[in-house]
Amino acid sequence: MDRYREFIEETIREAGSFLRERIGECHTVEYKGDINLVTEADRLSEALIIKRIRSRYPEHGILAEESAETGNGSPFRWIIDPLDGTTNYAHGYPVFCVSIALECEGTIRLGAVYNPMMNELFIAERGKGAFLNGRRLTVSRTAELSRSLLATGFPYDLREDRNNNINYFEAMAMNAQAVRRAGSAAFDLACLAAGRFDGFWELKLMPWDMAAGLLLVQEAGGIVTDLWGGPFSLTSPNILASNGLIHAEMSRLLRGTDPLYNP
Repeated sequence: MDRYREFIEETIREAGSFLRERIGECHTVEYKGDINLVTEADRLSEALIIKRIRSRYPEHGILAEESAETGNGSPFRWIIDPLDGTTNYAHGYPVFCVSIALECEGTIRLGAVYNPMMNELFIAERGKGAFLNGRRLTVSRTAELSRSLLATGFPYDLREDRNNNINYFEAMAMNAQAVRRAGSAAFDLACLAAGRFDGFWELKLMPWDMAAGLLLVQEAGGIVTDLWGGPFSLTSPNILASNGLIHAEMSRLLRGTDPLYNP
């Protein structure tokens, strides 16, 4: 995996630098929904990453946010979010990241999240740990929900669908020390791996939002499940991640909040 790791590091830093240099510019913005937007920076960053992958590993599959999925029967698949935190970026708010993961035969083997504004490169390799700029990461040791700092986000269809996280947010806000909503799920998961957050949950995420962050949390010693504590996959409709110590308490609270939960 060493050559793939080096490739991810080089590629994600290049894409991050591209985005950092252009934040604050007047960007062309298109809307995929009422509040779901995409900028030309998303597409240019994605094109940069895909071009590098195609030049080095032309036989590999690619799943990226702004492009149709491609696959050539290879056991390898790159999962890419070229700009996680697009709304922040479009407003010049400097909280965003690039996320790249490498999947082999259905298992995430490598994952990286890069925050270019703080020059923070989070990277994990399955079985070998998670790191931030070379420093090994471990999740926090906070053992009580009432003393925990949590993170979450809201789906783009929150105006149309009542399954919009508002009920869960209210319950968590009343039981945790505090809840943050930064606007980038990949970065939230990276911060959980780094011990900055103690727990994270969100609904209706896509594989590119979670692939790299999932591995970071697991390799830092955390736990990832669905909201109810069941098995998680990249196609799961929701995610619950934590340091492990508050996981059961978070899951119980989420289950108790959902009127549709039927064990």
